[in-house]
Amino acid sequence: MDTTKHDITTLFSQLGLPNSEAQIDEFIASHDLQDTTLLQEASFWDEAQQHFLAESLAEDGDWSEVIDELDVRLRQSK
Repeated sequence: MDTTKHDITTLFSQLGLPNSEAQIDEFIASHDLQDTTLLQEASFWDEAQQHFLAESLAEDGDWSEVIDELDVRLRQSK
């Protein structure tokens, strides 16, 4: 059983990205997500990251809520 805390910090770690609060804020501030682009299809993800995001959202599993949070934060950063 996976008992990992699913929050924005662990999501960034799962995606292989720096995951301190400051690094997450910097990532969000430096990446735009257009209204017409699905999060998992954004050009700044590599193939593995896109796959993880798409699969997690499709399963509507443990990661979905925090992925949605990231989606909102990226769209608000414009």
